[in-house]
Amino acid sequence: MYTPTTLALLGFIFWALLLLVLMEVIRSQLVLSGKVPPNGFTPDNAALSPFMQRLARAHANCVEGLPIFGGLLLVAIVTGQSAVTDSLAWVFLASRVFQSLVHLASTSPAAVMVRFAAFVVQMAIGVYWAVALFAAM
Repeated sequence: MYTPTTLALLGFIFWALLLLVLMEVIRSQLVLSGKVPPNGFTPDNAALSPFMQRLARAHANCVEGLPIFGGLLLVAIVTGQSAVTDSLAWVFLASRVFQSLVHLASTSPAAVMVRFAAFVVQMAIGVYWAVALFAAM
C-alpha cells in the first residue's frame, strides 16, 4: 500500500534521479558536440556554465539529504509508523523540490534566503519526525 510517506520517499529518490539524468544529458551533449572532452568534468561542474554548477550542487544537496530525511521516512515505513510522517510527507517533498528549483534558478542573495527557508522547513520536519518516531517506540 502506498502511503504519503512511501510516495514522498519515492518522490525524493525520483527527484534526485531526475536532477542526475538532466545533468548527464547536458554533459553528454557537451561531449558529443566536442565542447568538453569525456574526461573534462569535475563533480561540481566548476569549468562549466553557472547553471551546470548550480545543477551539480542541487543534485548534491538531494544526495546529502537522502540518508537523513529518506532514512526517517524509511524508518517510519518499516516500523509501521507512517502515521507519524504521513501528515507532513507532501510538505517535506514540496519544500525539497522547491529548494532545488530555486537553486537552479539563481544564487542571488534573495534566492539563497528563499532556498534556505525551504531547507529550514525540511530540517524542522525532520526533527519533528525523529522525535515523534522515538516517542512512538
